[in-house]
Amino acid sequence: MANKRICMRKVRELLKLKYEQNLSVRVAAKSSGMSKTSASEYLVGFKSSGIPYSSIKHLSDSDLLNAITQKKECSNQRLVQLQEQFPYFEKELKRPGVTLQLLWKEYQESREDFYGYSQFCHHYYQWRQKQKVSMRQEHKAGDKLYVDFTGKKLAVINPKTGEEQLYEVFVSVLGASQYSYIEAVSSQKKEDWISVNENALRFYGGVPAAIVPDCLKSAVKKATKYEPEINQTYQDFAGHYNTVILPARALHPQDKSLAENFVRNAYREIFAPLRNMQFFAVQELNEALWEQLDIYNQRKFQGREYSRKQLFDEIEKQELRSLPQAWYELKTFCSCTVHYNHHFFLREDSHYYSVPYRYTGKQVIVSYTLSDVEVYYNNQRIAFHKRDVRPYKYTTVEQHRPKNHQYQAKWTPDRFLSWASNIAPEVEKTIRKILESRPHPEQAYNTCMGLLNLEKKYNREDYVKACTKALSVNCLTYKFIKNTLDSKSFNMDTEEELQQIGLPDHKNIRGKESFN
Repeated sequence: MANKRICMRKVRELLKLKYEQNLSVRVAAKSSGMSKTSASEYLVGFKSSGIPYSSIKHLSDSDLLNAITQKKECSNQRLVQLQEQFPYFEKELKRPGVTLQLLWKEYQESREDFYGYSQFCHHYYQWRQKQKVSMRQEHKAGDKLYVDFTGKKLAVINPKTGEEQLYEVFVSVLGASQYSYIEAVSSQKKEDWISVNENALRFYGGVPAAIVPDCLKSAVKKATKYEPEINQTYQDFAGHYNTVILPARALHPQDKSLAENFVRNAYREIFAPLRNMQFFAVQELNEALWEQLDIYNQRKFQGREYSRKQLFDEIEKQELRSLPQAWYELKTFCSCTVHYNHHFFLREDSHYYSVPYRYTGKQVIVSYTLSDVEVYYNNQRIAFHKRDVRPYKYTTVEQHRPKNHQYQAKWTPDRFLSWASNIAPEVEKTIRKILESRPHPEQAYNTCMGLLNLEKKYNREDYVKACTKALSVNCLTYKFIKNTLDSKSFNMDTEEELQQIGLPDHKNIRGKESFN
């Protein structure tokens, strides 16, 4: 029989032409697209198998091919004994570090009439070619988890309104064992995507070395051929679980063929049995999905003596990394500019948070959860705050201010008023009016500080009189009060003061009585 395996569709067509239309071997071979020699070998093999032609429609391609080639292979007992170990070799090759050369050495040590390494490999590859297509892929245990959404959605009925809501269906498959997980979720948004990924890892009880998603927006921010940009939240999720994200290439379904294959199987073996059932809550739907999933995972592979669950328990479970005790807390990332007052504005809450003043004007990365806000610059955390959702308020850490700002931040209107009241009621009234004259009290702090410090440089009695005069003429400035103290004009009325200055008498110059 030809060394290269011929498509089983052609073999079935050959048998049909021979046994239904009674064509000659030459004509049947030509019509089915194979050589006369290959056609003869397949027909002889089928005849030797003893299987009636009417039964082949019930046989899988693998079973039919095994039946056709069985007699030839059984004539060599040494080969038969080697082939009996091939399913064991196939499982062992999924373990990290196990190679065909290692298995051949173990086989060589256990037998005297062993095959050489090249023949050993040749027979193994020949046997593997005859197996089910989905079983040919080589995946190391604990290496990759393939994740995706199905194209079809499932419906949940609102019990109050009778309306149907369609739910996305998430699937995941471990590479080596093909142990699978499924869950219905309301959307493909970031929050739901992270949730079902985490539920899958908890279902497996461990973490693979890598997760392979499709290029949906919740997983990949920008899909490129060589350097896809992974969504920051998904990247942070991977960091929490000590794994990496390896996105499949866009328009390359073979990169995640196991997930694609499970989607097809899910339609047939999970969706179909539930097609006539109605669900009134997503949890009810998921319970039904998980019941069918358990049946699917427990079913033995075609042509194998083990199931996905058995294979997972034997070779893959122990290769997964340990789960962290804490569940992942969903984070949102954004880029912000630090304002001149060393605060940035978190748009979602309309709230201001401080960072060390030396980062003023810098672009920082902000990561926030429901409870915390973290700020990073150059991949280093520079600030941490408890989240505050009060709009247009400030959250400030004192150490983030410059030294002069820290000093100024200690002053409040009450402190200035208390200081002024210890001097005299007129001084307190002056300070109060100055504070009330500004749109924001902080704008008056420097003026208040200057006025109160004048009391240390001048006679207190003179100082109180100067403040009294400033109140009388409603000129509440540092410059006016200081000039009044310097010129000692606090005892003069306005007319006397003007005469001392030497201003001419003029009808537009009025006395203090005009302001009463």
